[in-house]
Amino acid sequence: MSRKQREDPRTAAWLTGMRTLAGTAPFYTSGGARWDDVPALVADRGFARLTTSGEIVCQRGTALDPDEWVWVVGHLLLHRGLGHLAPERRRDPVSAALACIEVDRFLRESRIGREPLPLPADLPHGNAAVIAEAWRRDGVPAELCHCGTAGFGPDIVTVDMPPGPAKDWPAQFAAGIARGAAEAIDIAGGNRATDGDPRRRRTIWERARGWFVSSYPLLGGLAAHFALVADADLARTHQISIAAVDPAAGEIYLNPLAALTGAEWRFVLAHEMLHAALRHGDRVGGRDPYLWNVAADYVINGWLVEMAVGELPDGVLHDPALAGQSAEAVYDLIATDLRRLRKLATLRGRGLGDVLGTPIGGVHKGVDLDGYYRRALSTGLAYHDSQSRGLLPAGLVEEIRSLDQPPLPWDAKLARWFDEFVPAPQARRSYARASRRQASTPHIPRPGWLLPAELVKRCTFGVVLDTSGSMDRRLLGKALGAIASYATARDVRHARVVFCDAAAYDAGYLAVDDIAGRVRVRGRGGTVLQPGVTLLERVDDFPATAPILVITDGECDAVRVRREHAFLVPAGARLPFTPRGPVFWMTP
Repeated sequence: MSRKQREDPRTAAWLTGMRTLAGTAPFYTSGGARWDDVPALVADRGFARLTTSGEIVCQRGTALDPDEWVWVVGHLLLHRGLGHLAPERRRDPVSAALACIEVDRFLRESRIGREPLPLPADLPHGNAAVIAEAWRRDGVPAELCHCGTAGFGPDIVTVDMPPGPAKDWPAQFAAGIARGAAEAIDIAGGNRATDGDPRRRRTIWERARGWFVSSYPLLGGLAAHFALVADADLARTHQISIAAVDPAAGEIYLNPLAALTGAEWRFVLAHEMLHAALRHGDRVGGRDPYLWNVAADYVINGWLVEMAVGELPDGVLHDPALAGQSAEAVYDLIATDLRRLRKLATLRGRGLGDVLGTPIGGVHKGVDLDGYYRRALSTGLAYHDSQSRGLLPAGLVEEIRSLDQPPLPWDAKLARWFDEFVPAPQARRSYARASRRQASTPHIPRPGWLLPAELVKRCTFGVVLDTSGSMDRRLLGKALGAIASYATARDVRHARVVFCDAAAYDAGYLAVDDIAGRVRVRGRGGTVLQPGVTLLERVDDFPATAPILVITDGECDAVRVRREHAFLVPAGARLPFTPRGPVFWMTP
């Protein structure tokens, strides 16, 4: 290589990326790449490509930084290691796009490199055969047609194979994964220091983390994922008494001045890891964030005491009377005594939640946190059961298994509510009306379909609609559109509607398709909903069994409903009372 080439910043960036990749698990044994001129890559505006013989060629002179080269070459190494060079694999555009998406998801979740070109935030997931069938029928989505490294060309190019036995690339890749896992366990377990000095003395919290990796499979995967940040200045600045967690950044912040034993640090780390993995920060909904954190603390601490994970530090929230209850149930119980509960302290301190909503450090973008935490807990539970490591609290097992079921969107939950409380009329066969005859058997009279009148009367519902100026009109339109579609599907023609802002306005029975057209956001503020609810409960022409749906932004009075009901509230809003019926959080 000439002096000019050695000094070329593009070449230097490529070499730096290759050195970084060589020290990144799971690419220890994957080999490097070749830096050369490839006219086809220039024409296709690509960066690098892979041949069926396993050779990786990068386009000389491409202006990428080292992290982007790590992503590009790592992408092709994963193609090779995941068996995408197998002769029996199809080479059509659909198969190529699916292979690239599989690799891109691996890189994102492993936080390897940085994408040189932005990819969709949500990559398709699910049954690959079903996705492939749909794409072959409808075509590959435009934003995913060229999500590889070769621009408008294919990542994998077919060439003549060299003589001799073909290399087993997946086996080589598996060896790199095994080596990376062994080194991670050595580092987490204290047998090897991250700074290269094996004589470095581990701190007491690092030894506590190493115990999870080596001895407690349920939380071992989570423990290896989190970075422990023990900084007294940072803890003082952010008022962290003992610990706090940032699920998005994958960091647990510790106060090194906290005088805890090794067993107590185990308890603290397990506490913060479960907060993050069970997504308590995202499940707050319209609840008070601090009281929700307190409720989750009671539940987690009860589990850890029952599992005998470490020792309960002094002053940590724990009440045996709350054993076996979910965080939602505990929140409903404790929310009635706000003055006393404001004085309670989490691991972060009094009046402060230890699940950070605002990141302290930088957030790693492009990581499927839900997917990672779900897999880590599910895999840990499987290992725990297979090794007969003891019984676990039923509530914890139930929450871990529920993570495998993605949450339903608000409109699907609303549809289920309609199915349960707004029954559709069921037609029945009857001879009470003129009989019907078929042309093939005119001598056989047949009953007709009849809708029972008594059931038709029940097929309605009430809507108490907040029409104050604070309502988001776009979300209000989505809510009313969803209501109209579900009501039509249930064969509900009319609903009893009451508009509320500073006073209640009875609109009577309206056709469900016309409700949106009759809404007028008056903007008078001071929404009062209770008179509208009371009107529907007392009016004579509204069935006693019909449910009520309350649509509000939460800036209203306390509402008490004495029949089946539900609330439809924008995500992020808070109701100023504890709701008795289900709450559906509308998202844009």
